[in-house]
Amino acid sequence: MSSIIPVDLLSYATNPGYLSTLATTNISNPTTISLLAYDPSFTSVIGANATARQLYSLDYEAFHEAGVYNHATNKLYVTSNWAGDLNNPINVTIIDLAPTADYSLSSTRYASLAEANGATSYFPPGTQTNSSFPPNILYCDEGDFTSPSALISVNPATNISTPILTSFLGRNFSSLNDVRQHPETGDLWFTDADYGFFQSFRPESTIPKQVYRFSPSTGAIAVVATDFSQPNGLEFSPDLKTLYVSDTGAQEFSQNLTRPATLYAFDIINNTRLTNRRTFAYADSGFPDGVHCDTEGNVWAGCGDGVHIWNPEGTLLGKIWTGVVANNFAFLPGKVMVFTNKQLWIVENVVARGREVCKDFGVC
Repeated sequence: MSSIIPVDLLSYATNPGYLSTLATTNISNPTTISLLAYDPSFTSVIGANATARQLYSLDYEAFHEAGVYNHATNKLYVTSNWAGDLNNPINVTIIDLAPTADYSLSSTRYASLAEANGATSYFPPGTQTNSSFPPNILYCDEGDFTSPSALISVNPATNISTPILTSFLGRNFSSLNDVRQHPETGDLWFTDADYGFFQSFRPESTIPKQVYRFSPSTGAIAVVATDFSQPNGLEFSPDLKTLYVSDTGAQEFSQNLTRPATLYAFDIINNTRLTNRRTFAYADSGFPDGVHCDTEGNVWAGCGDGVHIWNPEGTLLGKIWTGVVANNFAFLPGKVMVFTNKQLWIVENVVARGREVCKDFGVC
């Protein structure tokens, strides 16, 4: 169990080893988690009574990306990490959220889904009503040497999977990474990076690393942002006026921390275009991967030592500190699940509510 630990920034400013006095560092198989407050307002965001614990520590990397809830099955769907073998493609790890299930695990693969990565809950055109929940999960399929990188819609209640986008007007994507559905227009905003190539299961890219917007109802597609090293996680602010995009160029064939580990913010114009690119935050550990906002506009991102939380002005408020890479995480009602590849963690009694919790869980 954990309680909130205040960080003295003045002490940290002159002592690079200060963090080791607060939490155990340099660990490869962590068993504890810490809540570190870099700003006094962190307590009001995470909750004064928040506690954290480990649910699983496995011998394979089951908890990597996605983390999408489906109301019909009452389960959370997480993509595993690439295991380095085309004969052993990426699994989807399923976490049962039923009260009696005690977060039990299973895994599956879906037809038409080669190498899944990021994902989002998804209303196909014509399915959204005021009382409905998203019936499908939309996966970024990184593809392989025979399957193109694509957006694949899966209904987890029926296991039916359907490709909805397989190219940019005939040009192959590199390795689609993460995706969000705009809650008003239904458009899909997604990133394309080179990680399939870096991990040797995709050919070398023939298209720039970019952010796209796609209309699943009309088929229209457009590039909305370019000039990234490796665009990765993305997220809308709760008022839908800002798009956050992470650049994880610090990790390519190997880690090079002189390259980007940065969150950028863009203004969204008429729900279709981006302008006013600016640096929002830089991760002091690793790089910001999965990105989500809470309903107050705070920006959360999985980074090199856990989940970092910034306020809308870009001030680092605190960390859910694991000591190892947290690629992504998921908001549940009153909880946050954190994915550190081999480990699964849960933070309970959380005050902050994820931007999409109302839509996905019906808890507003």
